[in-house]
Amino acid sequence: MTKTQEKILNGLDLGRGPETVTNSFSKVEVELDAIGVALYDFIHGCQALGNYKSFDAARYLFAELYPDAYMKLID
Repeated sequence: MTKTQEKILNGLDLGRGPETVTNSFSKVEVELDAIGVALYDFIHGCQALGNYKSFDAARYLFAELYPDAYMKLID
């Protein structure tokens, strides 16, 4: 894990438990733990703000930690 990825994980605002996340395009649903949900939300926030350096780092981290969910949620 890179220092950037560690910084991202340490800065996430975690919810209380697992949640179901839905791909807005395909409508595929995946249940993620609190870290996965927060990381997924962070990725979308970076994309919306145009912060592509953090977007790429977070996306690669999500793919490492949640490979199945990555294939279903992030197109």
